[in-house]
Parts: sequence; C-alpha cells; structure tokens
Amino acid sequence: MQADPKIINRLLKTAMGQLQGVQKMVDEDRYCIDISNQLLAVTAILQKANKEIIRAHMRGCVREAFESGDPEAKIDELLRVFDKMTK
Repeated sequence: MQADPKIINRLLKTAMGQLQGVQKMVDEDRYCIDISNQLLAVTAILQKANKEIIRAHMRGCVREAFESGDPEAKIDELLRVFDKMTK
C-alpha cells in the first residue's frame, strides 16, 4: 500500500469508534435521524480513507505503470474502482 498507514489507521479507528457509537444508539433506541446522521459521518470517514488510498495509488503504482510504458492495466483497475465508488 502506498498510502501512509498512520493516516489510514487513524481514520479507520475513528470510523470504528463512531460505528460502535451507532450500535449503542441502536441498542438505546435513539431517534432515527440521529442514528442516520452518525451513519453518514462514518461513511464520510471511510470515503476519506478510501480517497487517501486511491490518491497514493495513483501517485505511486499508476505513475510507475505510465513510466514503464504499460499503464492500461492500472487504468482499467482504477476505472473499476471508480465505478464502484459511484454506485
């Protein structure tokens, strides 16, 4: 992985903590919109972590593929990920 593990781990730990908080909210039968807002916050953090990983992949692996003259596989790989991200 090309991304900084410290950054990614910090984001994932934050998301896990928030998700545990959401579980507690569900157990406590909290207000639906409050739960939904917290789930959106978890989703945002996971998206941020994913963007960091993709950004680092593009700056490392994809750049190397272009420099070596064989970028097609990396381009296809990114397009598949972008398709998943936009569903």
